[in-house]
Amino acid sequence: MNAPDRQEKFVVPEGIKKAAFKPDTKVANAGTFTIQREDHTVGNLVRMQLHRDKNVVFAGYRIPHPLEYQMVIKVQTNGRKTPIAAVQDSLKDLEGEVQDIRQQFMHAVQRYDAGGGPGMY
Repeated sequence: MNAPDRQEKFVVPEGIKKAAFKPDTKVANAGTFTIQREDHTVGNLVRMQLHRDKNVVFAGYRIPHPLEYQMVIKVQTNGRKTPIAAVQDSLKDLEGEVQDIRQQFMHAVQRYDAGGGPGMY
């Protein structure tokens, strides 16, 4: 079969960094992050979280090619925060939100298992 190995989508090969940052030489307080082995799910989450930061002027992502397993995020800030700091803060905030959702889900499962049934909160 001519399909790529499924493991290629998730496992970062040796010698390749999971994430790399390249400052933009033409635009102040801007840069490009290249994230290996991620897709639209993470890209859209990070982009939306960056838009919540008042110091972020622009945030966008793209997947350069469907068979190349990398995501490119472009970020520009107003100068009060670096693009690296903006992405780090956004990832920390996202981690907190995911933990909250996980806890709510686990609570709902426990209530369901205890006989509450669906929709019985």
